[in-house]
Amino acid sequence: MASPSRPVRRRRKATESQQRSLLALSDDVLEEIFLRVGSPGDLARASTACVAFRRLIAGPGFLRRYRSLHPPLLLGFLDPGPGGGFQPAEAPHPNAPAARALARAAGFSFDYIPRGRGRRWHPRDVRDGRVLLYCSPDVQESIVFPDLAVCDPVSRRYLLVPRITDELLASVQVQKQHVQFFEAFLVPSGVEQKEEASFRVLGRACCMTKMVALVFSSGSSHWDVGTSESWDDLSLNARPFAEGLMLRWPSYAYGCFYWKVHLRNKLLKLDMSRMKFSIIDLPPGNADANVVIVETGEGRLGMIGNLNHVRGDTHVYYASKNEGDSNNEWRMAKTIPLPEHYNCCLVGAPEGYIFLLGVPKDKGTLGPACFSLGIKTLEIERVSQMGLNYRHVYPYFGFPPSMLPRMI
Repeated sequence: MASPSRPVRRRRKATESQQRSLLALSDDVLEEIFLRVGSPGDLARASTACVAFRRLIAGPGFLRRYRSLHPPLLLGFLDPGPGGGFQPAEAPHPNAPAARALARAAGFSFDYIPRGRGRRWHPRDVRDGRVLLYCSPDVQESIVFPDLAVCDPVSRRYLLVPRITDELLASVQVQKQHVQFFEAFLVPSGVEQKEEASFRVLGRACCMTKMVALVFSSGSSHWDVGTSESWDDLSLNARPFAEGLMLRWPSYAYGCFYWKVHLRNKLLKLDMSRMKFSIIDLPPGNADANVVIVETGEGRLGMIGNLNHVRGDTHVYYASKNEGDSNNEWRMAKTIPLPEHYNCCLVGAPEGYIFLLGVPKDKGTLGPACFSLGIKTLEIERVSQMGLNYRHVYPYFGFPPSMLPRMI
């Protein structure tokens, strides 16, 4: 009677082993299926079906893969003006319903964050569902280094960024009173970022003789010096740059920040992995152009440019080059017609989109509007109405809350 039982146990063991293999295979297959879900909203709903689905979809590895394949939802714009607020994408934009829901649920007033040395918090940059804020100083005060905070408006979680110390500046032979201008930006995720929930802030301090890059990490909770470079070594005239007037809002591509140098055919580049500043030449004729740099895939840089909107531009031009090519290897690809009833200027290029502020040619029938230009499709789409006083816009992109990384 004992002999028949042994094969049964062997078959049971084999069956359990097969089940474990099938379960492992199922996770791999499910991940490939979920990666093909085009709508983040549908993916969030799938994550509520069972614990196993949520565990897989909420995993940092899966989210990194999904975000690399699918652009986040463009939901609207943060208003940096008095009173703040959020301007949702408007119909017929496809994300208008999700944008309205976000406007009702999220905290874009930022009044739940303790005020620093100033009157109210203003948006400074937006990346990965997080908002970098600065506290505007009182009229009587002159503060070079404003108080900073990073916030997730959906959860209302926030982190107050510590102030830059005199000791840190002294390590690069800089005194606080010698800093003429300071600006801060969020570093996009994926740049030497080991944890999904971590983030970094880049600070650029302009002095009369040099420029200093400072980096705050949420992992270490303190600022470090990234690099410093003299204006002479960059072959740039010191004074106008130290006053903060000659570098436009930066673009970001392939782990590097790019600032267009005003009235010159040049870009200032900061490589975040090497922590090194350098200068890149642009093709002739771009000295007075407004230029943004974007990723176009396969290691190629794209350059989108136009002249100031008061000159009545009817198109933007597009050129590209391999990231490692010499400075003069830009190849003009095409021109892209702009909306015929508007004069447009470039006002930002984050998250795979380029944004243009359109001023109506006939002010009696149309209001100003913001348009998005898809980098891959080169198609222009109206997003929402927009005020006229913006040289830069703060677009908010988001995944459903279940897919957002934890702030702190």
